[in-house]
Amino acid sequence: MAITYAQTRQFTSAQLKDLFNSVGWESARFSDKLVTAMHNSENVVSAWDGDQLVGLMTAMSDGVMTVYFHWLLVRPEYQGQGIGRTITEKMLENYKSYISRILLSYNEQVGFYEKLGFAVNTLSTPMKHTGKKEK
Repeated sequence: MAITYAQTRQFTSAQLKDLFNSVGWESARFSDKLVTAMHNSENVVSAWDGDQLVGLMTAMSDGVMTVYFHWLLVRPEYQGQGIGRTITEKMLENYKSYISRILLSYNEQVGFYEKLGFAVNTLSTPMKHTGKKEK
């Protein structure tokens, strides 16, 4: 069956849990929260093989200058078929007028994103709050 693409935020918790589990992401444990996260994302581009969710990418932005791409995932058995590239290109097209288009990448995936025009930014460091503070 041919892969189809959609801009939708309508997913079931089972669809999201299955997709996130397929790539081994811990987020799958929070499938109900994932549904809410999709509803709260500004934009979601998804890939489908019939009624099976096989990939998605989400975006959050300030509406005019900066967009953050949060998740890009494709089921392992569908990787290498251009689905991640197509999803990313569709998302980038949606934000082509933005000055900053930013994502965080696992180190082993940097090459994939570089092929799509992203570059490692050596002027800043991504940070995550740990819940701990120094006294």
